[in-house]
Amino acid sequence: MLDKFFNPASVSVIGAAREPGKVGHSILSNMLAYGYKGAVYPVNPKTDEINGLRSYKDVLSIPGPVDLAVVAVPSPHVAGVIRDCGRKGITAAVVITAGFKETGPEGHEAEREMLAAASENCVRILGPNCLGLLNTAIGLNASFAPSMPHKGSIAFFSQSGALCTAILDWSLSRGVGFSKFVSLGNKSDVSELDMMAYLADDPETKVILGYIEGVENGRLFMERAWETVRKTPVIIAKSGGTAAGAKAASSHTGSLAGSERAFDAAFRQTGVLRASTIQELFNFAQAFAASPIPAGPHIAVVTNAGGPGIIAADAAERSDARMAEFSPDTIARLREKLPPSAGFFNPVDVIGDARSDRYEAALDAVLDDPSVDGALVILTPQAMTDVEETARVITSVRAKKGKPVLASFMGGQRVAAGIDLLNAAGLPVYPYPEDGVKAFEALVHYRSAREKTPPEPKHFDVDSASVHRAISKAIGSGGRELGEKDAREVLTAYGFRVPGNVLAVTSSEAVKAARSIGYPVVMKIASPDILHKTDVGGVKVGVKDDKAVEAAFLEITSNARRLMPSALVLGCMVQEMVSGGREVIIGMSADPQFGPLLMFGMGGIYVEALKDVTFRVAPIDERDAREMVEEIKTYRILKGLRGEKSSDMDAIIDGILRVSQLVTDFPDIVEMDINPFLVMEEGRGAVTVDARLTLK
Repeated sequence: MLDKFFNPASVSVIGAAREPGKVGHSILSNMLAYGYKGAVYPVNPKTDEINGLRSYKDVLSIPGPVDLAVVAVPSPHVAGVIRDCGRKGITAAVVITAGFKETGPEGHEAEREMLAAASENCVRILGPNCLGLLNTAIGLNASFAPSMPHKGSIAFFSQSGALCTAILDWSLSRGVGFSKFVSLGNKSDVSELDMMAYLADDPETKVILGYIEGVENGRLFMERAWETVRKTPVIIAKSGGTAAGAKAASSHTGSLAGSERAFDAAFRQTGVLRASTIQELFNFAQAFAASPIPAGPHIAVVTNAGGPGIIAADAAERSDARMAEFSPDTIARLREKLPPSAGFFNPVDVIGDARSDRYEAALDAVLDDPSVDGALVILTPQAMTDVEETARVITSVRAKKGKPVLASFMGGQRVAAGIDLLNAAGLPVYPYPEDGVKAFEALVHYRSAREKTPPEPKHFDVDSASVHRAISKAIGSGGRELGEKDAREVLTAYGFRVPGNVLAVTSSEAVKAARSIGYPVVMKIASPDILHKTDVGGVKVGVKDDKAVEAAFLEITSNARRLMPSALVLGCMVQEMVSGGREVIIGMSADPQFGPLLMFGMGGIYVEALKDVTFRVAPIDERDAREMVEEIKTYRILKGLRGEKSSDMDAIIDGILRVSQLVTDFPDIVEMDINPFLVMEEGRGAVTVDARLTLK
């Protein structure tokens, strides 16, 4: 419970200072400057008075109870201060002090000692190495920030203290208000997980924003995010993932995955909205703080300039928002109220000479249309444009309709007064139409996310004992790769259809195998050390007779020994040739934070070049699997183009779900590819042509 952090009846500033310019002085000054009504107790053993308040030599000397300690003493002394806080009965401490794990091994040990003291004395820690926290509802500024934000309904937490100060300054210039504002610092104890849980039930918060650089426990993050999003929108800007995701990977999935892919998948599955920039973070936040959630994705655009209206329409069609189609009654109302030269369809062009009454009539008409879920109003400053009165009209119409209305006032000095009026009324206003459309799209995405039911992964009846034996055998022999034979056995045990396949150690055995399987056949190098067979000339397709089999055997094995002389060559796999179908890939790579990260995309040799893939964190259900299939750019190819028959979508979804269960059941599998997974026409299933699995 974090209530003592945000609603303390009394606060002690430990390390308060008399000298301006010191952190302890700034914290104490902030505690007194913004209307906080609770008792404030400075602690400084070198003085009896600071800023007109009695100062105490230590926290134990304070006569009354204390709910919150704000600690700004040198790092070697912090653990002792936390012990004193515990003895005093203080259960919440904001540790401003830097010099902990961010500085290296010595600081890491100091942080460990501080946490041990906190655990022993039941004290929760925010920080260390943080700016502090603010609660505008009670005038609490327990930080050394240079200012206090306006009251509002946006809660914000950040790992970066410097970013916090920049955002505070920006918010004052834009009139953006906050309910809570928190610097997490090193996240030694209190983390984004705690913040999401607390803020989800905060009556003063309509939207939760976060800036994070990573999470400690991806699974727990997803659970907490799912619970929070059902109550309150969560928008996060995530940085630092590119380097963290860089690693040596032998599978296609491993090389295409990485931290950013995992975060994108986790956010998508839980309903967290990801902002690509800090500007976008607050663009979205302003929409959520001021707007109802739309009933659907259909947006109307009202503009006094044709070009910006077209830009908005293009942006909508490129997004998951949709341009609304007006009813005949709406079009009739628009024709009645607007001049003949106006545009009566969507976007509605009220023409450059429009004054506020024309905007009012158009916006009133389109918002009354049942097919319209929200509106974007665009204004460019013409000579006759009444900017301020138009802003008042937009605000007035919005108040009557109960639908989200966003504005884009384009320009600078000429539109500044109108923007100020919209900001004061809490109506989201953006410099460009595309920003308004993206903010509306974020509202649409949240509506869909909130309506999602908890995932219910399908459970298949499988032969898990066979898989356990195969994996145990490989690990016991010191191997990290399952050979093709073992990989086929694993997939067969989990219900995958595989083509007939025989290992041939000699060319004569290869001929015998080909005859038993039936010509034509496919031949592949059999080696646990050769992962990408085509790279070494290790695959022959459509081998038609005995003579061709003998020649292929010799060529494939000699290629392998010449190009990879250290590889163990067992011979060749002679395989049933499966014709027809489309090649896709189903894979998995274990992410350090989130666990099994599933991949689906178009397969074959071009998967890494095209990178037309999508990801989810396992386990998933049928809804997630279907979304994966529909998300790739080449989905239309799978559905069939120009009269072609559709691929068997149910077989693809079944394959993804079986992989999801396999890698969830066996966490020792850290990478796998089924490539190609050959999908036949609708109703004819799919075949696993090739597969590889890597173990811990």
